[in-house]
Amino acid sequence: MTRRTVSALVAMVCLALAAPVASASAVEPNAVEPNVAAPNTAVKDTAVKDTAVRDAASRRAEALKAVTRAGAVAAIAQVRDEDGVWRAGTGAADLTTGAPVRTDGRFRAGSITKMFTSTTVLQLVGEGRVGLDDPIERYLPGAVPNGEHITVRQLLNHSSGLWDPTNEKGGVFPDLADPGVLRNWLDQGGMTRTITPAQVVATSVAHAPNFPPGERFAYSNVNYTLLGMIIERVTGRGYAQEISARILRPLGMNGTSFPGTATDIRGPHAHGYLTLVEGPGPEDRSDRDVTVASVSWANSAGELISTLDDLNRFEKALLGGRLLSEKLMREMTTTIPVKVNGQPTGLDYGLGLARLQLSCGPVYGHDGSVAGYSSQLWSSGGRQVALSVTPRGDQKQGLAQLIAQGGFLEEAFCGTHGGGGHAQLRLG
Repeated sequence: MTRRTVSALVAMVCLALAAPVASASAVEPNAVEPNVAAPNTAVKDTAVKDTAVRDAASRRAEALKAVTRAGAVAAIAQVRDEDGVWRAGTGAADLTTGAPVRTDGRFRAGSITKMFTSTTVLQLVGEGRVGLDDPIERYLPGAVPNGEHITVRQLLNHSSGLWDPTNEKGGVFPDLADPGVLRNWLDQGGMTRTITPAQVVATSVAHAPNFPPGERFAYSNVNYTLLGMIIERVTGRGYAQEISARILRPLGMNGTSFPGTATDIRGPHAHGYLTLVEGPGPEDRSDRDVTVASVSWANSAGELISTLDDLNRFEKALLGGRLLSEKLMREMTTTIPVKVNGQPTGLDYGLGLARLQLSCGPVYGHDGSVAGYSSQLWSSGGRQVALSVTPRGDQKQGLAQLIAQGGFLEEAFCGTHGGGGHAQLRLG
C-alpha cells in the first residue's frame, strides 16, 4: 500500500553512506545499560571503555535526531551488543498532545514480519513437513496458475515472478498516489477495511506474472501471503498461532502480536500519520492520523506489531542459532542479488533475510513499512539494531527520512568502537 520496495532501502543506504550524519542536539532522555565488568578489570581499561561507550551513545543520539530533523514525527531505537543496551527516542508520540515518544512503545513492524514467517517455514523444512524445492502446487493445489513450476524457495527469496497486488497500481488499493483519491479513500474508511489473504492472492493471479519463476528477484508481498497459507495447510493452525507457538512464546516476546482484523495497537504506542499533499505550499498539506487501521492485507507478509526489545531479542536468537539449524541458516543466508536497472546495489536477499553492505561490512535483517510506520531490524552477529520511525511529509521529505535512517544504521554499526559491522555471523 505504501509502495515501499527494496529499491527504496537501496537508495536510502547509498545516499546515507555518501553523506555525513547531520549535526543534532541531544535527544530526549535515553538509557544505557552496560554489562557489569569483571571485578579485576584494570581501572584504566575500564575508564577508556566507558569513555568510548559514552562517545558512541552521543553519536548515535545525533544520528537518531537527524531522522526527526528530516521531518519524521518520532524515532526510537535500541542497540544491543557486548557493551549492553542503548536506547533513545526523539519526537512526539502524538501530534495532538505533544507527548514524548516512549522507547518501550509498540509499533507496526511491516515486512519485518517476513523474517518470522520464513523462520517458521524453515522450521517445517527441518521437520520434513515442507520441501524447499517442492512446487507450491503440492501444498496449495489450484491456488496459483503455474504453481507446479513455482517452488517454496522462490516464494521465500522473491523470485517467483508473481505480481504484487499490494504495491502496484490496479491491485487491492486504489491509486493512493493521487491526493484526491487518497483523501476520499480515507474519508470513506479505507484504512479500516478488511482485505483477506484469499483476496490478495486472487488479485495477484488475475494479473500476468512479471517473469518466469526463478528468473530474477522482484519483491512481492503475495509470496509471503502464500507462505502463510502453506503454514496453515501443513500444520492445521493459523500462521499467527504457529509463529506464536514456535517463536513469540519461547522467546518471551510479550509485546509482539498479530492483530488479524483488529484495528488498534494495544499498549503504549506512537501514532502514525499520512500527509495529504494537495498543493505546492505548506498550507496545502495536512497530516491524517492512521493509527487505527486494518493491516489484514499485509497478513503473513507484514502485519506484526512489536517493540524494539522484542525484535532485537528475536534477531539475536535467530542469528545466534537458537531457532534454526546450521544447515537451515546456510539456506536462509544464501542470497540472490538485488539489482536496479541491471546494476548491483549492495543489497542481497536470502530466504526472508536480507544482506546489506555497510561501509564496515555486511549486516543481516529486514526493513518494514506500512502506513504511518517505518522500521529497521539488522544485526552483524554481535550487535543488534532496531529502529522505528513515524514518518510524515511528501515524497521528497520521505526520502530524506529514509536517508537519515540509513545514516543511523551506518553510525550504529560502523561509527562506534569495535566496528560492529565486522562481527562474524554465527550459524549454529
